[in-house]
Amino acid sequence: MAKKKERAKRSRVARKVSRKKRKEAKAFRAVLAGERVFSSAKEAKDLYSRSNFGEIIGGKVYYSLVEALYLMESKKIVIYEGSKKLSHEAFIEKARKLENNFWTRYSVFKDMRSRGYIVKTALKFGADFRVYERGTKPGKEHAKWILYPVYEASSLTWHEFAAKNRVAHSTRKNLLIGIVDDEGDVTYYEVRWTRP
Repeated sequence: MAKKKERAKRSRVARKVSRKKRKEAKAFRAVLAGERVFSSAKEAKDLYSRSNFGEIIGGKVYYSLVEALYLMESKKIVIYEGSKKLSHEAFIEKARKLENNFWTRYSVFKDMRSRGYIVKTALKFGADFRVYERGTKPGKEHAKWILYPVYEASSLTWHEFAAKNRVAHSTRKNLLIGIVDDEGDVTYYEVRWTRP
């Protein structure tokens, strides 16, 4: 009986070590180049197919800085600049220099992804992000929202607000404003056009 228990215990430990190794093996190499991060690893393409992270251009998967940080924190990628592996803090510092409002944008991106939404950049729409309903695929269906991250202490004029609303309306999407507080919590406000 004692031998059976010992074998069962060794088996549990071996499975735990095996799971840990598989989890560690999932992290693949990505490279910071300019304002984007890219990877040509097979795992990057698999992740794109499963979860819509990044966009494929010329056989490589390119990530926005907020996507890259999210994947880094999720232990999916390891980011290098040249031959130097970047720490979490070093990557954040570089991203903040490259992108205005980085931390506010990242807080909103992370919150929406953790809720199961697909979040993509929306530069061609003149917005920060476009957001797809849970279960939809970008390219096959349209985004539901145009999303603007805003820090709670910043101000927004009525003209800026109206411009954001016009962009959303002209692209047939609803306007979503994500307001980030000092603790990094996000509150969302949805704005829609109505005809009286």
